[in-house]
Amino acid sequence: MVFDVKRPLIPDIASAAGVSTATVDRVLNRRAGVRRVTLHRVLQAALQIGYLDESEVNRRLGPAFSKVVFLLPQGTNPYLTGLNVYVRALAEQSVEPIKVRSHFIESFNPDALVRALRRYGKTSDVIVFMAIEHPKVRQVIDELVHAGKRVITVISDLPTSNRHAYIGIDNFAAGRTAAKVMGRFCRAPRGKLALVAASRAYRAPRGKLALVAASRAYRAHMEREMGFLALIEESFPHLTVIGPQEGHDNRDENYVNTCRLLEQHDDLVGIYNVGGSSDGIGRALRELKRSDDICFIGHGLTPDTRTMLIEGIMDLVITQSPSAIYAQALQLASDERYESSAIAMELYFAENLPAASPWLP
Repeated sequence: MVFDVKRPLIPDIASAAGVSTATVDRVLNRRAGVRRVTLHRVLQAALQIGYLDESEVNRRLGPAFSKVVFLLPQGTNPYLTGLNVYVRALAEQSVEPIKVRSHFIESFNPDALVRALRRYGKTSDVIVFMAIEHPKVRQVIDELVHAGKRVITVISDLPTSNRHAYIGIDNFAAGRTAAKVMGRFCRAPRGKLALVAASRAYRAPRGKLALVAASRAYRAHMEREMGFLALIEESFPHLTVIGPQEGHDNRDENYVNTCRLLEQHDDLVGIYNVGGSSDGIGRALRELKRSDDICFIGHGLTPDTRTMLIEGIMDLVITQSPSAIYAQALQLASDERYESSAIAMELYFAENLPAASPWLP
């Protein structure tokens, strides 16, 4: 006996997906005007009732999101400049179905960031950007998410927003790590202090540590600052923290501020730069011949910080891999079920520097 099994029809898919038959028709015939979330729901319904098999559904879905844009702050921060060069170099090699673009935007300006998010969000499926702590930025994130876009923050997060994922290091832990190393280093005789230590029993010097920040508009810098202050207070009460001095990731501002700090505080024993453009600080230490007296820790392994490590002007650089940031961003674009994980915090001294990256200027 032969049974006539009824083949599922478009109305059956529409009923299972909770959409109109016109929407199902657009999905099955690959017409424009269907949001990604709706496309996914219709195809899953077609699979569930047996209209399509799993291989056909996966083929029709393709990458979760095909157009990815990176928006990074413009300025003199060598790490961000290098990251943009890295992204653009790989973006030129990207092939269908995923296309990647990268743009610089005005640093520290929430209005400029909002305009860029709206502008590039219209033509992109995934927007990857360094977040600024501001209500206007949260609002535009909500707009993008509601429009079906995938929103990803990098380096500096905005966890109180509806962004889908954050790619970067644990910045609070980074600040505590810098404090741990600096507190230990400042126990040892450095420069002129070594002469005193040679003549009498040595005790940990009472000195000052300077905090240098780009701007508190970035949560990453606030978290690094909080982590640093907390551990210094807990473990190294003989050291006093001054600042932060805001240098806006500008090498010239960092240079002027550091010269002023060195002139005003002859008992300064350490500088922690939570932002970028450490070359301005290094220039001041070099010109005033204070690099032997001061422990200097900063962020972002770039050609300038690499040189300062080798020359002994910097003691430690905390960084995060551009390749890891890029790889996670593309993974989040190609698989909407993928969950991002924290980027590994990398610590570099002069003795363990990796080979120079060909992507960075």
